[in-house]
Amino acid sequence: MQAVDAVPDVRVDVLGPLRLTVGDAAVDVVGTRRRAVLALLALAPGRTVTVATLVDALWPGGAPASGRQPLQSHVSRLRAQLGPAGARLVTVPDGYRLDLPPGAVDLGRARTLVREARTTADAAHALALLREAAALWRGPVLADLTDVPPVRDAVVACERLRRETTEALVAAGLAAGRAPEVLELAAAAAAQDPLAEPSTVLHVRALAATGRAPDALRVARAFRRRLAEETGLDPTPALAAAEREVAAGVAGPGTTDGAEGGVPHRVSALVGRAEQVAALRGLLAHERLVTLAGTGGVGKTSVALEVARSADDAVVLTLAPVDDPGAVPHALAAALGLAAVRGDVLTACAALLADRPALLLVDNAEHLLAAVRDAVATLLAACPRLRVLVTSREPLGLAAERTVRLSPLPVPEPGADAAHVRDSPAVALFLARADRVRPGVVATADDLTVVAEVVRRLDGIPLAIELAAGRLSTLGLRDLRDRLDRALDLLGDGRPTADARHRTLRATIAWSDALLAADERLLLQHLAAFPDGLDLAAAEGLARAVGTHGDPATLLARLVDASVLHVDFDGGTRFRMLETVRAYAAGTADGRVGPEHLLRWARDLAADVAAGMETEREPEADATLRRELANLRAAWHAARTRGTVDDAAALVVGLFEAVAYRDLLEIRAWSLALAEDPALEGHPRAAAVLGVAAEAAYQGGDPARAESLARAGLACAHDDEGRWFCLLPLAVVALARGAHADAVGHAVAAATLRAAPRETFGIAALATAYGGALDAARSLADRGRSAATSPTLRAWAAYVDGEIAQLAGDLDDAEAGYVDAVAAARASGAGFLLGVAHVGLVSVQAARGRVREALTGYREVVDRFAATGNWTHLWAALRDLADLLWRLGDGETAALLHSGADAAPDAPADPRRPRRSTPLPGPPRAAVLTAAREAVERALVGLGDGATDPTSVAADAGERAGPPPPAGRV
Repeated sequence: MQAVDAVPDVRVDVLGPLRLTVGDAAVDVVGTRRRAVLALLALAPGRTVTVATLVDALWPGGAPASGRQPLQSHVSRLRAQLGPAGARLVTVPDGYRLDLPPGAVDLGRARTLVREARTTADAAHALALLREAAALWRGPVLADLTDVPPVRDAVVACERLRRETTEALVAAGLAAGRAPEVLELAAAAAAQDPLAEPSTVLHVRALAATGRAPDALRVARAFRRRLAEETGLDPTPALAAAEREVAAGVAGPGTTDGAEGGVPHRVSALVGRAEQVAALRGLLAHERLVTLAGTGGVGKTSVALEVARSADDAVVLTLAPVDDPGAVPHALAAALGLAAVRGDVLTACAALLADRPALLLVDNAEHLLAAVRDAVATLLAACPRLRVLVTSREPLGLAAERTVRLSPLPVPEPGADAAHVRDSPAVALFLARADRVRPGVVATADDLTVVAEVVRRLDGIPLAIELAAGRLSTLGLRDLRDRLDRALDLLGDGRPTADARHRTLRATIAWSDALLAADERLLLQHLAAFPDGLDLAAAEGLARAVGTHGDPATLLARLVDASVLHVDFDGGTRFRMLETVRAYAAGTADGRVGPEHLLRWARDLAADVAAGMETEREPEADATLRRELANLRAAWHAARTRGTVDDAAALVVGLFEAVAYRDLLEIRAWSLALAEDPALEGHPRAAAVLGVAAEAAYQGGDPARAESLARAGLACAHDDEGRWFCLLPLAVVALARGAHADAVGHAVAAATLRAAPRETFGIAALATAYGGALDAARSLADRGRSAATSPTLRAWAAYVDGEIAQLAGDLDDAEAGYVDAVAAARASGAGFLLGVAHVGLVSVQAARGRVREALTGYREVVDRFAATGNWTHLWAALRDLADLLWRLGDGETAALLHSGADAAPDAPADPRRPRRSTPLPGPPRAAVLTAAREAVERALVGLGDGATDPTSVAADAGERAGPPPPAGRV
């Protein structure tokens, strides 16, 4: 007999229709029973399958009278079909065996790949392995053999492995930071088994990781309802954990520095507050609004955070870096993971919190009392299951409020013995802090007596204790005690205790401040202008700018040692100060310390961001912009308060990229507000400001206002800068309205005003292409592409290429262009460009019959543009969606979407649907959005689990409408 290792390779694939390959040739195995024999042997490679097992499988109703003969006949014919590899089908005394090398059966390869993926620590490598494993499934497993009981059992096991592979693939994609690539797979897995919690949890996390936190929470809530209605069960804690992370902004992008969604990890134990924490937890079980009040430095934030850590669904809104009352809703939106909200931001936050049991911690509310009062009242009225815990130096004044006063830590009685002194919470806090500063400084019973005296004279205030203990880096324990009399007025003058504690804290900070050198105090006072602190380079630059002497890093280190600054190493070295210290430092500054350095820093930062965003450093510049929003907000507020148009204009013009390409709606609002300021008239940069405001209006879906602002700016422009900023929005407004010649004229004129033409040739190329001159459009696109110096501009060039290719009917090149544009825009943080490129991509997917991909993509882009209020581009997407819905048989919704776009003054021109001179009234926009979303969901459900036939859908699309031309998406 021929040796098995000398015969040709044999592959048997069972993860789909049964497939046999001998060498490089496919072999067609005919006959259900013969195919069943091959399947059963392949499912047990290298192992004996007994005659009894095969006979029972092939003839479950009873063995034939002829016994083994029919089985031997099937085996003999199967061996013949193996040809030169027939030696691999071995006959043994009690059955048969198929000798195959490792990996010859796709099921075995899939199991090996999954096992390797689970053992690797490299998420990207795991993702690649699992993609390879998932690709082995070619369709329903052995669908024509499921009447054979052992095969049917194997099919169930294969489907279970497929589900495990899919879940592991999605998890690996999330771990590797590639959530967009696995989002559709996560959605399909969750839809396939609506009661499978692991798939739902992965879907929730994938949605959040792609910036769709509201959708993630809606999916989680729907699963809870479905599980309760169909099984009467509650989900496991895994779903609740995922919901908390999503609500806190931990699982998704877009969190703005200056507001923290998650509960921070504690770096040291909370001393002496267990009773207060337990009492607050009990109170919040039946009270909806609790305010933890007390003097600055008494420990309100620490206690409140400890309460929040035990809550099932806690959101932390930190207001210390927020100076502007109008920014409170934006800070809350950031804490909830809502990166871009159009219209009433607070209403959007309330909608997200409406039906979930959550705890909202609002920390440091005293400097924004009225704004917090209004926001909390609105949230309590709209969110019946929401509880709110506020920390503030004074109550909000709402009827539903329950106020709890936090007292200082208990101190030891005079004359207490060493054991009682150590048990005192105030002493325990002092010892913990002192041990971090100078281990072993408290060594004897006499030392403990000194500590007891110090904490008593500090009235048990945690901040005062920590500040005092921090001075042990430069003072002895008894030196510290002896200087308290000269530095602090601890006894008060007979006024109420709360006032005395307040003066005690001020005196403690003043004493610490008095120990600073003049340069250190000067730097601290200037740092106080920055609500969210500064990174190391900026802080050193500030030290030099304000005229300090010596090494700036040494000055900063001394301020950290003195406990008036703290350093954060998360994401880079950053210096911040406690809010009470910041308020004290700002309040003690003399007339020489104003916001000038904050404003100069903001102008420089805006200029650096603007320059960086036109280079390969754009992602870094984008991250810097988002990280510094709290400080930029303070600078904007200072500029507007002082009425310094120079500073405000520098910020607005410098942050043009944030207005044009990023969903930072707050900055767009700044440009529009400055454009309306009468003081702008006659300013040298008035035209540039009006041009930026025009871009903001266009991005906000108001092309009429955009054109008005741009023309007003052009009328007063006296330099190339002002003309460029005005011509750019005029070009895109003309493009949206179908005035192609005007768009080309404005764009080409703008290109001559700057050394780098940026996106201008791309705009001209689009207008030329939409006008039908594709060769001329390609020439313009080539000029624009050669000048693309940043990821966003490369994304723009790729998008233009995609549009031209689609108009030319080349769907392969169109899709490639759109895919490149989406990837580059996502990497650079250009949310607007990501949206329009995604619209182009899903239109190609629809034209090619990939209906599920297209419907899912339309759902995303509709939600994106609706969130930012950009109805101009939303209408373009809805028109394309209407075409697809019509092809799928939903003519009613398609007609509704088209009628809404036809009647909308802010909809872009559609060459297929001439605009009426007097448009008919259209349906309400809310109704249009609801209808579109519901139609997408119905269509996805209608597709079911079956594969869509791309050929038939594409053919149907061609018969009905032909390849739909782009309708001016930009």
